[in-house]
Amino acid sequence: MTQVVLGENEGIDSALRRFKRQVSKAGILADVKYHRHFETPIEKRKRKAVAARRTRRFK
Repeated sequence: MTQVVLGENEGIDSALRRFKRQVSKAGILADVKYHRHFETPIEKRKRKAVAARRTRRFK
């Protein structure tokens, strides 16, 4: 769960920027996009294979 605590003299704009940064760092939006619609087993295998290739390449 991502949350932002406002400082005493902090504006809502800077708090919103911090919140957006934390959400993008946590990968919440990417996860929502993956689960937005039904994924067939073939699509799921393809996605996992691409992710595995990506992680192998960066190690």
